[in-house]
Formats: sequence, structure tokens, C-alpha cells
Amino acid sequence: MLAEDREALGLTFDQAADLYHRARPDYPEELFDHLIARAGLVAGSAVLEIGCATGKATLPLARHGFRMTCIEPGPRLASVARENLRGFDAEVVEQRFEDWRPREGQLFDLVFAATAWHWLDPDVRYVRAWEALRRGGHLAFWDALHVFPEQGDPFFRDLQDVYEDIGEGLPAGSTWPRPGELEIRKEEIAATDRFELVDVRHFDWKRTYDADEYIDLLNTFSGHLRMDEWKRERLYREIRERLARRSDGLVRRHWGAVLHVASRLG
Repeated sequence: MLAEDREALGLTFDQAADLYHRARPDYPEELFDHLIARAGLVAGSAVLEIGCATGKATLPLARHGFRMTCIEPGPRLASVARENLRGFDAEVVEQRFEDWRPREGQLFDLVFAATAWHWLDPDVRYVRAWEALRRGGHLAFWDALHVFPEQGDPFFRDLQDVYEDIGEGLPAGSTWPRPGELEIRKEEIAATDRFELVDVRHFDWKRTYDADEYIDLLNTFSGHLRMDEWKRERLYREIRERLARRSDGLVRRHWGAVLHVASRLG
């Protein structure tokens, strides 16, 4: 994907600023506990977050008393994040991470990205993170992704016929990863010569949605935000009708995340 296309696609989330905090899943508390321990953070540690959106991952860390600097290019998302972080030691900077530079003498104990690392320019993201970290500091990132356990809800596979009908089927070669099968970026990190991977851990959790809640979630995904209106209407009508035929009217979605923690070299 070209850099300008990636940037434009990433900024579609700003359209969903009012929904994002409510509809997107919370990350497991265990993930933050593990990150804090592996990065050696203590109260007052300086933390830089890349792509904070509305603060879904910021708030759990801010509550530990860390000094948070948050980079968010979307103006509406940044505004919601400032409101959500009111009362904490947190600054929200409305800017692309690739263009941002720390103030003179400003270095961080941790640089992290929660479901945002893949939106950054791969040619510069590790360099910029390295430059922002103190010696001995850590980089961490993870994505919240859909995983499919063996006995998971069949709703998503069954719904693929609708996606195919509206021309939004899965790309060729797409997979249905089970918990524990998400990609680990060990080789990518090693190739930077700036970081050493010190820990990788998989986290899995489940959320249950009614039709309105699930459609709200879809309306925070870039692919659905960019769909033609008639496609969304058809898809969402099918979701409502299919869930209405279930006795409880609910769909169960499993989430997975791979937490990567790397130490700064040099």
C-alpha cells in the first residue's frame, strides 16, 4: 500500500470519533500488567503513545500515574481523547507520528502503539521510536484482531456470502487465524538493528454484541466506513435479520492480540 493511501485510510477513523470509545473493545487488564512489568515502568515514567485515538489504551496506563504524551493525527479523535484524559498527566498532540519530534531533552521510557503500528510508514516508524526513547527504554505494540476458535460463533463465516454479493469479499489468500496463531514480527524487529525483541505474548478475549452494538463496531472499521452506502445498508440489514432469528439475538466475537516488547539498542 502506498504511503498516501495508508495515511488516507487511517484517517477514516476520525469519522467515527463519537463511536470509537464506546464500540471498540477494551484491552485485557492482563496485557497492561504484563507490559508494565516487562518495560519496568514505575509511577512517573514517561510514556509516548502513537495513534491514541480516543484513549482506549491510554487510560489504563494513565491510571498508573505515568506521564503520557499521545500522538493522534485525527482532530476529532484527538478532541475526544483530551476530554477522556481530563484530570490525568496526559498531553494529546494532534500530528502524524512521522512528522512529530520530541522537544529538546524529551525522552521516553516507553513508546507504544495499540492497534496503530501497522498504519505508520514502515520505512520510518522504528527510527522515530528509537529516537524518542532513552537508553534502556522499550518499544511495544499490538493489534486487536478477529480470531476464530474451533468452537467459535459461525456467524462470521456464514456472513461471507453477503460480503461476496456486495463485492467486499475477503482477498485471495486470506486466513481465519485461531487464538495463538496471529503473526509475530520477530524478524521485522531484528532487521531494524535498533531493537531487540525481549518478549512476545498472545492475549485472547471475547465480547458479545447485539445487532446495534455489532453494527456500531463495524462503523469504526476503515473498510466499512469507506463502503458505498448501498453496500452498508444491505450488509447491516442482513446482520439485523440473521441475529433476530437467534433466540438471544447476540453474536460472539473473539479477539486476539500479540504484545511485542522490544528494548532499545544503543
